[in-house]
Amino acid sequence: MSTADALSIRPRSPHPIAIADLVERFGLEADATPDGLVVTGVSLDSRDVRPGDLYVGLPGANRHGADFAAQAAAAGAVAMLSDAAGGRLARDAGVALPVLVSAEHPRTILGDVSAFVYGTADLDAKVFGITGTNGKTSVVYLLAELLRAAGFTPGLSSTAERRIGDEVIVSNLTSPETPELHGLLGRMVESGVDGVALEVSAHAVERHRIDGVQFDVVAFNNFSQDHLDDFGDMESYFSAKLALFAPEHAARGVVVVDSPHGQRIARESRIPVTRLATEYGQDADWHLAVTRETIDGVSFVLQGPEGARFRGSVPMFGRFMAENAALALIMLHEAGIPIAQVEAGLERGRIPVYIPGRLEEMSSGGDGPRFYVDYGHTPGAFQAMLEALGAVAPGRVIFMFGADGDRDTTKREEMGRIAGALADVVIICDYHPRSEPPESIRAQLLAGARSANHAEVIEEGDPRTAIRLALSLAEAGDVILYAGPGHEDYQEVAGRFLPYSARDEVRGALREAGLLP
Repeated sequence: MSTADALSIRPRSPHPIAIADLVERFGLEADATPDGLVVTGVSLDSRDVRPGDLYVGLPGANRHGADFAAQAAAAGAVAMLSDAAGGRLARDAGVALPVLVSAEHPRTILGDVSAFVYGTADLDAKVFGITGTNGKTSVVYLLAELLRAAGFTPGLSSTAERRIGDEVIVSNLTSPETPELHGLLGRMVESGVDGVALEVSAHAVERHRIDGVQFDVVAFNNFSQDHLDDFGDMESYFSAKLALFAPEHAARGVVVVDSPHGQRIARESRIPVTRLATEYGQDADWHLAVTRETIDGVSFVLQGPEGARFRGSVPMFGRFMAENAALALIMLHEAGIPIAQVEAGLERGRIPVYIPGRLEEMSSGGDGPRFYVDYGHTPGAFQAMLEALGAVAPGRVIFMFGADGDRDTTKREEMGRIAGALADVVIICDYHPRSEPPESIRAQLLAGARSANHAEVIEEGDPRTAIRLALSLAEAGDVILYAGPGHEDYQEVAGRFLPYSARDEVRGALREAGLLP
């Protein structure tokens, strides 16, 4: 397995597309279209432009993308797609690029333009998408493992990384913009990938980042408070997820219907939907039963229509991991990949999944305390993880976390309350304070945690010190869960990105304590 860094990931051998064909296909106005001019890529970021690119200058909250047309031209862009205002800005600045002007907002056609340039409008691969508040990354990695078991070459795009077969590419783009996504898909197919799993956030749907991608199957797993700083209210946030279940995006859907939100998705979906229930007595097409839970994993049985059945396990604790695996199995089934084909590639139904920074154990097991790092940073994620730990932890649960600065502030006290109610010891530290005073963020979390009147609550702002404090408090059988940073390798403080890897820091502290070689 190799690892590379990239701003955007593109096909190695692009196919030139004539500018004149773009103009005709998308009804664009062009101030100049020199004969024979072709494009080989698309970029929204002038810093990522490569020779032969179509640079896309979009209107923004503070600056217009056309303000950077000169930099794009200097990097090798051959034309710019923009609106009328962008065209005027480029001409007034004396930029010599041909400008292709869209009568509608350029973002609304950017997906189809990118798919046309990269040849991804009709992929020779099964394409899966998962949306929901928590667990999207886990489902994506489970999909990839199950695809591999079924004989496919998988590719994935997650919050943590991109994978193309066995190649791992750490991208600077957490949530790919439309051109980056289509470039990635083009590279995947070029590399022989025939099964693709993608995280689909509410932002990705609302901001047209998945336009031009036709999913074979999309799925919804859960819904809880998050991103209200962007969406304003829960209904707007929910509507962005519901919008994925539409024929312009996908052919079929799979929905967990345990919650009212899942039931609503199933009712209001504009594509055929298959329903999964994990609660006893819930009406659904598929039913999941957890048969065994330990700190080292969860076993389950999944039953579906016409005698479909799967008995298996996931080597990570939590009923929600069984649900994630069941959802991934049903998605493959709905795409025409038989469960028997998947089973044939697994050893006794065990799904050997590794998910970077998601319930990732840093300790080595044994008689000492267990230490896990996770990316969870919402009330729903805290509830699910701590309830799962409460069912399997041999000793106390020590839970350390912080909260994002400059993000949804209304969820902080609830995060603290859930932590205080379900953990035995709570340690509040800093996460990404950004421009907010760290002590103000901690104060909200502390107030919530203390309101539960259950856990011992400790404040220690420095996460490095907090890790060592947690270890000093832990005894054999105790479990430490550090939520928030997951796979990330930085901390954002007052506009600066400071190097910080929770995983590396925890490993170092474990070695200092003699708990790791």
